[in-house]
Amino acid sequence: MSTPVLTAVHFYPVKSLAGCAVREAAVEPWGLSGDRRWMLAGADGMMITQRQQPRLALASARPLPGGGVRLAAPGADPLDVAVPGPVDAGGTVTVQVFRDKIEAVPAGSAADAWVSAFLGFEARLFHMDEPAVRRGIDPGFSVPGETVSFADGYPLLVTTLGSLDALNALIADGDLPGEGPLPMDRFRPNVVIGGTEAWAEDDWRRVRIGEVTFRAVKPCGRCVVTTTDQRTAGRGKEPLRTLARHHRIGGKAVFGKNLIPEHTGILRVGDDVEILD
Repeated sequence: MSTPVLTAVHFYPVKSLAGCAVREAAVEPWGLSGDRRWMLAGADGMMITQRQQPRLALASARPLPGGGVRLAAPGADPLDVAVPGPVDAGGTVTVQVFRDKIEAVPAGSAADAWVSAFLGFEARLFHMDEPAVRRGIDPGFSVPGETVSFADGYPLLVTTLGSLDALNALIADGDLPGEGPLPMDRFRPNVVIGGTEAWAEDDWRRVRIGEVTFRAVKPCGRCVVTTTDQRTAGRGKEPLRTLARHHRIGGKAVFGKNLIPEHTGILRVGDDVEILD
C-alpha cells in the first residue's frame, strides 16, 4: 500500500446543493471555509435537503467574494446573493437541522423567490452569521465550545478511495450490478484520501492531513442521499443496499468518518496523510 495522500477537497456553500472541488481550502474550527454556511428551509423553519428533494443536486452555489453565493439551476437565471446583515434582514430566525434549533439570518426576498421557484413550493435561504457560537457539536463526541456549520453534524467528512473501490466491487458482485460503479460524489465528502486499505478509516482516532490534525470521532451513518445521482437527481437502491449487507457499524450502514479539527490551517491536494492513532 502506498503512502496515504489527500486526493480531493470539496466544500458545499449551500447545504444539499452541488459542491465545489478546490485545490486547497482553509480549515476553520467549524469546518472548511465557506462549507455549508447557507441552508434552505421550509416555511416551518425545518431544513430542506436532498433527503426530501433530490433535485437539489441539480442546483449549485458558487462562492462570491465576501462570502456570498451565486445560485444557478437548469431553466433559472443565476442569482447573486450577498451575505445579509442581521439588521438589514430583520434579525435572525430559528431554523432546524435535525433536532438542533439554530438562529440564522434570512437571505432576503429575492433569494427566497429564486429557491421557491426552483423547488415549486415556499422555501427560504438562510445564512449562518456566527458559526463560532450558533451550533454546538453533539457533546458525546466533542469538547465544550466546539461548533459546526449547517453540516449534518460534524465539521468535516473524510472518505477513502480504497473503501470506494471495495464498495464498488461488492456492488458488482451483488444483485444490482448495473447501479455501479458509483462515483465518490454520492457521499459528499470534504476530503478524500488515497493510498489506504479498504475501510481503514473505520479505526482511525486521530489523523494528520498536511499541516492540520483532526480527531476522527464517529463513522458516518449513510442516508438516502447516497442513492441520488448527483448529476441527474435520479435515485436507485445503491449503495445503501450493499452497505447494509456488508458494512454496518453500530447498526448503521456507514461510509466515511466524521472529523473535528484540533486547530486551523490549510489543506492542499497532494498533502501527505499520517494516521496518528
